[in-house]
Amino acid sequence: MNQIHEFLMHSVYFAPRGKRRIHELGEHLAQRYMSAEDLLVGVIGDAGAGKSLLIQGMFPGLELSNDDERINIRPLPLLSDVEDGAFEHHTYHLDMLFEQAFTQPGILADAVNRAIADGCRVVVEHFDLLYPYLHMNARILVGIGEEVIIARPGLFGPEPEEIRSIVYPSLYYRKMAHSAEDITQQVLSRMGMPMADDHGDVRHGFMLCFSLKHQVDLALVERLAKEIIDSSLPITPVGEKSIHIGDYGLACTGPRIHVRNTGEIKNFRLLPDFVYNPHRNEYGIVGFVGEKPINFLAGSRIGAEPLF
Repeated sequence: MNQIHEFLMHSVYFAPRGKRRIHELGEHLAQRYMSAEDLLVGVIGDAGAGKSLLIQGMFPGLELSNDDERINIRPLPLLSDVEDGAFEHHTYHLDMLFEQAFTQPGILADAVNRAIADGCRVVVEHFDLLYPYLHMNARILVGIGEEVIIARPGLFGPEPEEIRSIVYPSLYYRKMAHSAEDITQQVLSRMGMPMADDHGDVRHGFMLCFSLKHQVDLALVERLAKEIIDSSLPITPVGEKSIHIGDYGLACTGPRIHVRNTGEIKNFRLLPDFVYNPHRNEYGIVGFVGEKPINFLAGSRIGAEPLF
C-alpha cells in the first residue's frame, strides 16, 4: 500500500454545496486517499448532506441502491448475490438507514462480510448504524456535514460515532450558509449585479467571487437580505437545478442542501467590503451565519469540542 495511506489519520475539506463541486471533491478523495485494498468504505452524514453525490464522485458508475430521488433498487443487489452464492459486481452500495427497515442488521452485516471475503468492495451509507453488528471498522471513513472528513481508522479509532458527532450538528451551518448565499445573490441580482463568477468557502459562511470589484453598497445588501430572512419564506427545491425562495425562483445546483425556511438562518452578516484574493486575482463578498468559530481549526479536529 502507498505510504500516504499508511500515515493518514484524517483530513478535512470544506463541503461544497453544488453538484459539480461535490463530484469533483469525491473524485479527488478517491484518487488521493483510497487504494485497491480498501474493500469497506463507511459514509456518515445526515439527510441532505450530499452523501450520494460524494459517493458518485468517488465511484463513478456505481449503481446506488437508494439515490437522491428515493428510487430504491429491489431486491438489494448485495443480498441477491449473497443468496445466489455468486458476486457479479466488484463494488456494492448499501444504505443502512433504508435497508434496516426491511432486513435485520445482522443479516446485512453478514452479507457485507461475505462480499469482502470474496474480494468485493462495499460502500455503506450510514455506516454508524451497521458498525455495532459488523464488529470491525471501515478501512476508510468519510463524514460529510459542514466539512468533509476522511479518516483511515486504526486500532484506537476514530470510531464512526466520533465522525457522526461532528458532521451531524455541523450540517446546519452548511445549510444556513447555502441559503444565505442564494438570498444574497438574489438581492445582488435585483440591484443589477451580475451572477458571481465563482464560489468560495469559509467556515460558517460563504464567498461570492467576482473578477471585478463592483460598486455596490454591501451594508444595504445585508439589510435587504435580512429582510428576506426575517420574512420566514419557505425554501423549496424545484427539480435538480433550481429552488424557490417564497415565490422567487433561482438556479441552484444543490437544491436539497438548504434550510426549509429563511427564518432558520441565524445571525447573518456580511463583511463591509470586498475581500481581495491575490492568488486568484478576484474579489469576494463574504457572508457568515451562526456563531463565530472558536478558531480556524477548532471545529475541524476529531474529538473537538462542539461549536454550539
